Amino acid sequence: MADLKLAILIDGDNIPSAYVKEMMEEIAKYGNPTIKRIYGDWTKPNLGSWKNLLLENAITPIQQYGYTTGKNATDSAMIIDAMDILYSEKVNGFCLVSSDSDFTRLATRLREAGMMVFGIGERKTPNPFIVACDKFIYIEILKNQAEEDENEENTKTRKTKKEDNFDKITQKEIKLISTTISDLAEDDGWAYLGDVGNLLQKKQPNFDSRNYGFQKLTPLIKSIKNIEIEQREAPNGRFKLIYVRIKEGRKKR
Repeated sequence: MADLKLAILIDGDNIPSAYVKEMMEEIAKYGNPTIKRIYGDWTKPNLGSWKNLLLENAITPIQQYGYTTGKNATDSAMIIDAMDILYSEKVNGFCLVSSDSDFTRLATRLREAGMMVFGIGERKTPNPFIVACDKFIYIEILKNQAEEDENEENTKTRKTKKEDNFDKITQKEIKLISTTISDLAEDDGWAYLGDVGNLLQKKQPNFDSRNYGFQKLTPLIKSIKNIEIEQREAPNGRFKLIYVRIKEGRKKR
């Protein structure tokens, strides 16, 4: 996935600028951002907070005037550019940064063309846009990480605040994980955790262990009582492979 050439298209009217640095660092995990553009009406004061950040992160601003009241010209400009980039064959993936459901059809169309599509937006993002992406990342996750980095010394205060910022794992998530393990399990019930993580992403694009306060999937799995974990030696012996399975329930007599 790191070899992906990504086009990053940002809806400046719909995304806060505060965590653009963390956002760009997150995107770099998935590929090389070769095209970086942000769309909006730069004559309006509400986009002023973006201007210095664009230079720092080499993002190209695209001016788009609102020609008609009540119509979002920024969305149209992004969609047109995305299709131009698609047909240029310069990238093999897109990152659409918006919380707007208007990009649902665009994400679907790009995936139909064989593109990998990442979405980044706020938790208010409508579900149709989320599920139209291969992976969807909440900006609030990046916000939490940035705040933790800045306040590491005040651990007691941060712990209380941190718990309030994350979702709690419910039976819905536990069932999703358990079902996914069962889907991939061998005859002995064990499934490779890497495969489990990949299938979880396909089933639910916004599934991310960081939503629940865990940096990785392994500690999240460890927090679930009815799932057990086993480490095994890799064939080359250089690292460990992690396997998981559902614990067998004891039948009451």
